This record gives sequence, C-alpha cells and structure tokens, in this order.
Amino acid sequence: MRLVPFSSLTPTQIDEWTALRESTWDSPYFDPSYVAAVDVGRPVHVIVDDGFFLPLHIAGSTATPAGSPGADFQGPITSPGTRFSPKALLTTAGVKAFTFDHLLDGYPDLAPWVEERRPSPYMDVTDGLDGYLTRAAKSGKDKMSEARRLTNKATRDLGPVTFVAASQDPADLDRVIELKRDQYSSTGARDHFADRYQRELLHRLLGNGLGLLSTVHAGPHLLAAHFGMRSGEVLHWWFPVYEQKFGQLSPGWILLREVVMAAPELGITRIDLGRGEDDYKRRAMTGSSTVCIGAVTAGGLRTTMRKASRAAISAAKASPIAPQLRSIVRKFR
Repeated sequence: MRLVPFSSLTPTQIDEWTALRESTWDSPYFDPSYVAAVDVGRPVHVIVDDGFFLPLHIAGSTATPAGSPGADFQGPITSPGTRFSPKALLTTAGVKAFTFDHLLDGYPDLAPWVEERRPSPYMDVTDGLDGYLTRAAKSGKDKMSEARRLTNKATRDLGPVTFVAASQDPADLDRVIELKRDQYSSTGARDHFADRYQRELLHRLLGNGLGLLSTVHAGPHLLAAHFGMRSGEVLHWWFPVYEQKFGQLSPGWILLREVVMAAPELGITRIDLGRGEDDYKRRAMTGSSTVCIGAVTAGGLRTTMRKASRAAISAAKASPIAPQLRSIVRKFR
C-alpha cells in the first residue's frame, strides 16, 4: 500500500478505478469525477494497492472518507475478493484512526470495526413510473397518485406545471442552496452550507456533468427543486428543497414523481435516497442497502469507548423523552 495525492494518479490508474466501480460501487460517490471536484477545495489523498483505491481526507491523526461530511456512501473501491489489513490503512495514511459514517456494508475486513448499521433506502425506477408502481409499497403508490392530483391543482391555481430535468442555470442552484439553508435554520439542524467550500463544491459538480439539477414550476412560481449526482444509471437524491408557501401542494412529491417519470429518458434505473428516517424515504423506497458507522483505531480501548458512547446515544434516541431532548439540544446550538 502507498499513499498518493489524488492529483498524482495517472490516467491508467483512473481508468482502473473507473473499471472497478462499475458493479458494486456504482454510486456517484465512488466516481473519480466526484473525488476530483472534492479535491479542488479540500485535498484528497488515496491509498493505492493492487485492485484497491481508498480516497481520504487526512487531518491531524484522523482520516475520513473523501467528501466527508456529506458523502452518503463511503469505502475502498476494490477488485472482487480483495482483502486488506485495516491497521495497514492507518500505517499507510500515518494516522491513529480512520472514521466513517456511511461505509457501504460488505467489507469483511472492516466488519470488526463497525459500531452500527443503518438502512439506506432506494427506489428502483426501471421503466419509469409504470415500473416503479409495480414495485412500490401502498404508501408510495398512494403518494404518487396524490402528487398527480396536486399537480393538476397547481396548474389550475398557479399556472402550467413545467419540469426541467437537467437545469444548467447557476441561479437555480443558488436558490436550492438558499432554500436548504432556510430549512436548516428553521429545524435547528447544522448548516451544511455555512462553509463556502460546500457551496462551491455543488457548483463544480454542476459544471463537470456529475451534478443533476431538477426544477418544477407552476406558472412563474418555483415549487420544488433538487440537486443530486448522477453516474451511469444511478441518481443520488441529495439536496431536495421546496417553497414553504406552497407546502399544501406537497411540492417535493410533485418533483419526485416528475423525476421518476423522466428516469427512462435520463437513463436512470435507481434513485438512492440516502441514509435517514425521513417519512418520504420510508414511503417512496422499494428497497434498501446498508451503511455502517464506526472507526478503525490504533488501540482497542478507544474502540470500546466509541461503541459504549454510541450505544448510549442510541438508547437516548429510543427513549420516550427523545423529542424533549432534541428540543433542548436545539436551544443550545
């Protein structure tokens, strides 16, 4: 194993990386184009070995997957059956810990270091809306039917509904970021876009063709928009937003239905919704993959302490007083 700057990878190595990811690692987060966009603002190093690429950020004594925080799928890109030593990753990177929060499940060598597993829902949209409806649960079918009715209502009340599957307008992306920051503020969540780097990253992704920006309007009014990443047949659903004043129209569902209908034309067969407990993900999903939280550490004591801490947090979240605890935490943010 050796550690090299991402910018030092040769065209042959990039081609090898691209070839390796065509099956298991088909998420846009494993695309070298994504890592290249990340590297512009935050340097990425890559642990390289035969049939093995692991892009990382290194800060002090800790390494994290490239794109963190914000990378919804993480892990080494490897050839089938490749085994590796997690401790060798630390030695090669010159760190004491490698932490992850969206590691794709299925790396046997990293299994001992996993502290928690969580579902990451997806939608199988092969053959568009008709195909999706044959696989969706009743709640998903019901919401799509409701979205069709509300699309008609929006047309009557506001003007013709128009959908743009792939906008290239930077102003549309700026509006997505603005609405997302408003959402963070109103819910008390950490503002992902307070860091200018995160805003610039989305613009770079829009420019390099990996980003997919979709909008839906009713007359002159923006109802909803979404910025995600598309690689091959996979779309990652990343930053959906909607205008709060049109909330009664369920604009997010109107947009999602339009994207599903456009999937065949876009060449998309799967929409990864990302880890999370959002109600729309539960309703829309047709299946899920699994992502892991954990850390490879130099000492066993640190791992034991992390697991104990995570167990305590999980217990608190499951407690009947969890809503009150979240409210208190938001007040002190």
